[in-house]
Amino acid sequence: MSILHRLKHENSLNQPKWLVLLRMALGAMLFIKGITFMGDSSQLENLIANSQLRGQYSPLLATIISWTHLFGGLFILTGLATRYMSLIQIPILLGAVLFVNLPTFTLDNASELILSILMLVLLLVFVIEGSGKISADEYFRTYYRAGYHKVKVDI
Repeated sequence: MSILHRLKHENSLNQPKWLVLLRMALGAMLFIKGITFMGDSSQLENLIANSQLRGQYSPLLATIISWTHLFGGLFILTGLATRYMSLIQIPILLGAVLFVNLPTFTLDNASELILSILMLVLLLVFVIEGSGKISADEYFRTYYRAGYHKVKVDI
């Protein structure tokens, strides 16, 4: 086992339990945001059109963002490939903070900016920390390590 792999594994298993709750809350927020964007894609397209990201690819960008939030949030919620899914979400949240929320910052939409920054920070934390002990990653890691044993039955 390489040093980097061992450090990642040990770091992921020594997480406090409250960090698992934060991971699940982050995943749920991203998943709900994905459902919201899928349900009303015109809202996301308007956000993109009113930001500095506007262009001919706005509908495609809105679709990519919606599906990425939907599947990435579900994976982070369950703890499956958390590091990779968090890494994929970071550019989207960075774009939301820099190009959508900051240029139109007012006290009316301050909560949206704060939520985006909080989610961005949590994504960075989970890129470093991993999914933790209570996750699908850990379940599959221990399941495959245990192996499949046939039981011989004498009749």
